[in-house]
Amino acid sequence: QLQLVESGGGLVQPGGSLRLSCAASGDTLEHYAVGWFRQVPGKEREGVSCISTSGGSTNYSDSAKGRFTISRDNAKNTVYLQSNSLKPEDIAIYYCAAAFGTPYCPPPRTYEYDYWGQGTQVTVSS
Repeated sequence: QLQLVESGGGLVQPGGSLRLSCAASGDTLEHYAVGWFRQVPGKEREGVSCISTSGGSTNYSDSAKGRFTISRDNAKNTVYLQSNSLKPEDIAIYYCAAAFGTPYCPPPRTYEYDYWGQGTQVTVSS
C-alpha cells in the first residue's frame, strides 16, 4: 500500500521560499497523479497543485500560479513543491495526495485522491 510522507515545511519570512517534498514508499509513484493540498483551521482543504504521472502536465490554483512549481522525480519516488514569494496567506498544513491509475490530474477535490500524507506545517511570519 502506498505511503506518503511530507517534509520541508517550517518558518520563513514573507517573500521567502520553501521546497516541500513528498516521499512515497510501498509502491512506485509513476502509477499516480500527485497533488498538493493545504488546509487552515475552519476551512476546507484546498487544492494547490497537481502533476501528471509523467510530469508532462501540471495544474495550479490561482493563488499558487506564478509562485509555486510542482515537479516529480519518479526515480526517487518523490514529488516536490517549490514555494516562492511566500505570503502570510500561505500559512497552512500542506498535504500531498496520490490518485491511483490517473495519468493526468483529476479535479482538485479531496475525494479524487486515494492516499494522503500526514502534512507539513508552513508558517510565514516576520
